[in-house]
Amino acid sequence: MDFENSGVAQPRLPAPAIETSLLHELIAYLRENRTNLREQWVRRITDTRLLRVMTPEEIFSEVTAVYENYVDALETGSVETLQAYARDLSERIIPRGVETHEVLGIVLLLRDVLARALFVKYQHDTDLLTRILDAYEPAANRIAVTVGVSFVEERERVIREQQEAIRELSTPVLQVRERLLILPIIGVLDSPRARQLTEQLLSAIQSNRAKVVVIDITGVATIDVTVANHLVQAVEASRLMGASAIITGLSSKIAQTLVDLGVDLSMMKTVGDLQGGLEEAERVLGYRPMAKGASASEAAG
Repeated sequence: MDFENSGVAQPRLPAPAIETSLLHELIAYLRENRTNLREQWVRRITDTRLLRVMTPEEIFSEVTAVYENYVDALETGSVETLQAYARDLSERIIPRGVETHEVLGIVLLLRDVLARALFVKYQHDTDLLTRILDAYEPAANRIAVTVGVSFVEERERVIREQQEAIRELSTPVLQVRERLLILPIIGVLDSPRARQLTEQLLSAIQSNRAKVVVIDITGVATIDVTVANHLVQAVEASRLMGASAIITGLSSKIAQTLVDLGVDLSMMKTVGDLQGGLEEAERVLGYRPMAKGASASEAAG
């Protein structure tokens, strides 16, 4: 296949050499018969119950664009435009629940529809059919891989963003009153999340000029030695920024785990529950216990 030298390295389809005239004939056939071939493709998609979250109109609109990009990639040998379209398509359909196997499925169906059409057209010339398929099949396989990889990469990006958003929501640093913060931790506490919450905590300490931080782990079922050490480091880092940390909600299971793991607890101040931790924090800050019905200014003395 004869490619123009654009001066920029681009992905190329690993197809065997094929005469320019034969390539033009193949592409011309696929374009002249695009309407019929797209209709066959849509029927195959419907019959195999793929893209069920999309309406027939949406499916037809997308397959029209995919078909044109597909044929362009066959003609030029470059999958760069197809990659860009696949990423854009993935960004639009992933939030709707389209799965990876569906995207791969529709691309493989298109490959099959086109291959069957080529077989019908050239079945009376075995030599020509062989040359056409030898050129078409490797290129079609590469296109399928390109679309699949683009979809998976976009899906992974969306998942990472969702996980980050969940972490942000599940580890809020709250200002209870002046100079007092609370960090309630709920759910699985793994190393990445432990690092993330430490960054959030330190940022909140700085922006709020906090003096005491209550870290409540009532909602954490288990931790391992790595996460325990992260927790110790968060306490130490808070101290270095001028805020003392109080750990509350330490379960007997986690307490025993920390002891068994030999984690250094000398820098950690613990209180049984969140209410007790807040009362201890207020004592550290010099607040009087707030009587029922008293205002915050009265409690501050």
